[in-house]
Amino acid sequence: MAKSKYHTPIPTYPSLWCLMPLGKGTLLVLAWSADKAAMTISYTLKVANARFGGFSKLLFRWKGSIYKLLYKEFLVFILLYAALSVTYRHLLNKSQKHLFSKVAQYCNRSTDLIPLSFVLGFYVTLIVNRWWAQYTSIPLPDQLMCVISSNVHGKDDKGRILRRTLIRYANLSSVLILRSVSTRVLKRFPTMDHLVDAGFMTQDERKKFESLHSDFNKYWIPCVWFTNLAAQARRDGRVRDDVALRLLMDELNLYRSKCSMLFHYDWISIPLVYTQVVTIAVYSFFAFCVIGRQFLDQDGDLDMYVPLPTLLQFFFYAGWLKVAEQIINPFGEDDDDFETNKLIDRNFQVSLLSVDDMYQNLPPTGKDKYWNESTAQPPYTMATVAETLKPSFMGSTFDMRYVQLENQM
Repeated sequence: MAKSKYHTPIPTYPSLWCLMPLGKGTLLVLAWSADKAAMTISYTLKVANARFGGFSKLLFRWKGSIYKLLYKEFLVFILLYAALSVTYRHLLNKSQKHLFSKVAQYCNRSTDLIPLSFVLGFYVTLIVNRWWAQYTSIPLPDQLMCVISSNVHGKDDKGRILRRTLIRYANLSSVLILRSVSTRVLKRFPTMDHLVDAGFMTQDERKKFESLHSDFNKYWIPCVWFTNLAAQARRDGRVRDDVALRLLMDELNLYRSKCSMLFHYDWISIPLVYTQVVTIAVYSFFAFCVIGRQFLDQDGDLDMYVPLPTLLQFFFYAGWLKVAEQIINPFGEDDDDFETNKLIDRNFQVSLLSVDDMYQNLPPTGKDKYWNESTAQPPYTMATVAETLKPSFMGSTFDMRYVQLENQM
């Protein structure tokens, strides 16, 4: 398929202006910044093996780090603390310092009344579970494309068109729902013209789509087209039996249900009151700390000037809140948000490849390498040969002696 002139891969220049025709002489001007081209931060290979100081090497990364998320709030907290400290030390008289000391002690005692660890820990756990559930709800065409490739028959152009159209309808449905929930996808396909230009739908399909009026999101329309086209293929003999048709429908319903789940995750958020309670708890805790953790002029107290434990506490608790803030909606443009555009590219490419080029395109079959061997044993490289010395696990009671068992009875 020819590459669209509007969707040519953009080089990683510091900035780039893109002009997108919208018809009738109108241009949509988009400013692209390389800083916004965020990708999910993966460090899996770095922690493949446990070793001394393994995680410590991750502490020096900036992109996707807690430092990048938190440094502005951290600086504000330090400046507020420093301003109060300077005021207390140099601008207040003795009676004012005494009053300030009373207020500081009261604020310090008040921090014990805020159940910050419990409220924040439970909230972040809820957010992380929701974050992973949203990722597993992203529709992938892998199962559906295998079913289409194996059950919708015909090597002629009509058969090819049928298979490609079916899988294209499925991809169109996922793009429509991702357009509704992901800012990255909406910026890539801001109008229906861009979907037509990208090859997800034809002009006739667009006219039919826009002629169907509904007050609700219409991402499900391509799924209905899929079912009608599959039923027509069954009548034409392209789908050879009702069992195959049922399998197509089951896989499509599973695919559609994931699209629906994405829509509902976007619609139904974590209750606002819960987010407000957690945010107020964190902010009020550190508002008390700004005053209550000041070093006071009292006999026997060590004046450290820099409240290191309080700064660490801010880093942990406020950082915890920022983690929740980043992943509560993973369809934005943060460093660790889902790469929805990459998923669209991958799904569209492999699904068309599966139902078209790979349809009945099999490598020759023959006797495998272990045809005359009763026990197949693939070889090991020198780097992994030591694994052959380990006995196979047969079960925790495999080496247990029967005599020992009798003695226990």
